[in-house]
Amino acid sequence: MDFFSHVWAAIRNTPLVKRSIVLDVVQGILVGAGLAILTAILVINAQFNAMQTTVNGWSVTMTCGKASNDILVRAACAQHLPATNLAEEAVYWTATVDGAGQTLTGAHDYLLRFPPSGLPPNDAFWSLTMTNTQGHLVANPNNRYSVGDRSGLAPNADGSIDIYIQNQAPAGHEANWLPAPSGNFMLWLRAYQPGAAILSGAYHVPPVVEAR
Repeated sequence: MDFFSHVWAAIRNTPLVKRSIVLDVVQGILVGAGLAILTAILVINAQFNAMQTTVNGWSVTMTCGKASNDILVRAACAQHLPATNLAEEAVYWTATVDGAGQTLTGAHDYLLRFPPSGLPPNDAFWSLTMTNTQGHLVANPNNRYSVGDRSGLAPNADGSIDIYIQNQAPAGHEANWLPAPSGNFMLWLRAYQPGAAILSGAYHVPPVVEAR
């Protein structure tokens, strides 16, 4: 018998005169528990927001994964970046808006341009992953969910690299296409064994720019 079954059995066995008092107490406990959970969620979300730095629409935190983190910081990391590494091992940026602060949606086409020598500096690899706003991969006809330094991206003549983020394939640029769902989406950029410019905060990911 679970907790609530025990409570209901106790209420049924309570004399009618006292039953309303018992019900009031139980109701108070349940309301209090609900408020406590809601408060905890709000505090954890506020903590995570306070840990982030946002530039060009990309948000990043270097705090998660440290053994010295207190319980609130650990809860915030577990809620939003579960199983994350130390910043020295991997840094994660997320974006749900473009460089102008508008929500990313498959209704528009976007361009992410890395200038010459402007890719995320690292000693391992980097990747850009597409998900829905809940962080889940979204099926697409090409079964392509991420691009990175091992994707055969075609550079421009000046050495810059354009990544086309859109729902339909960009004619002539399929090699650099990251398929987007029809609705709102989130981008995840990861750099593994990041370079000193990332760890110091000197490196900034370029903005995602709406193409049309």
